[in-house]
Amino acid sequence: MKKKVLLMGKSGSGKTSMRSIIFANYIARDTRRLGATIDVEHSHVRFLGNLVLNLWDCGGQEAFMENYFASQRDNIFRNVEVLIYVFDVESREMEKDMHYYQSCLEAILQNSPEARIFCLVHKMDLVAEERREEIFKTREEDLIRLSKPLECTCFRTSIWDETLYKAWSSIVYKLIPNVKALESSLKQFAAIVDADEVLLFERATFLVVSHCQRRPHRDAHRFEKVSNIVKQFKLSCSKLAAQFQSMEVRNSVFAAFIDGFTSNTYVMVEMSDPKIPSEATLINIRNARKHFEKLEKVSSSAPSQYQ
Repeated sequence: MKKKVLLMGKSGSGKTSMRSIIFANYIARDTRRLGATIDVEHSHVRFLGNLVLNLWDCGGQEAFMENYFASQRDNIFRNVEVLIYVFDVESREMEKDMHYYQSCLEAILQNSPEARIFCLVHKMDLVAEERREEIFKTREEDLIRLSKPLECTCFRTSIWDETLYKAWSSIVYKLIPNVKALESSLKQFAAIVDADEVLLFERATFLVVSHCQRRPHRDAHRFEKVSNIVKQFKLSCSKLAAQFQSMEVRNSVFAAFIDGFTSNTYVMVEMSDPKIPSEATLINIRNARKHFEKLEKVSSSAPSQYQ
């Protein structure tokens, strides 16, 4: 099942850096050596087995942008499932940025009116912390207003923290087939093992693709933090020619287990009983694997949406 994803925005806004961190295992500091994207870079990213993201990273230089809306209009904007438009929060040409964004929306309305629209207000680490919320809310209001009659969802992002994982997890979640059945099964599994929370991560990117929360938690950003920390640890393992397989974290108030689940996922089980034997939880994870593998096969048999 292929899904066409357009990644657009002005040159230097950070599109290729974020794509490289999420899908190509770059760490933030290594993205400094990436050059500007020339025209359109195509990549096919296999995600959760049979879901393939057909990612079009569109160079943001002015000549290319004008070309997208003229001679390449139909080719670029036809059969789009998702448009991700990236704005540099410190851009000094915001009026021009908004003009190009609106041109994208017009082309989407004409060629792919059912596409989902996401706007990333990027490089938020360059804004003083006390002003980030205020600036983001102002940009969000402007973008929602300019996007009508289409709906857009906005995220504030930075390659230097977990906000990038939050945005991309939310975007990819919208593309996952059979997601309701997946969530229902995860809820049953969490109840059986009496977990406070269960998270399901995509194996390659470590993006959260589903979760079940049974007891309240005070950290609203915990999913993205875990994604970020574990992915960095996985990369450290690979540099030492070691393979990440599982992890257990325990203190006086909780126990957490991360283990390979299906061929395309990892699972994290978090319990408020720190005395729970590791073996008991790991056996439950092992017993649930077959059911979740079957769910993935069902979603894999769905017909392709994009050719």
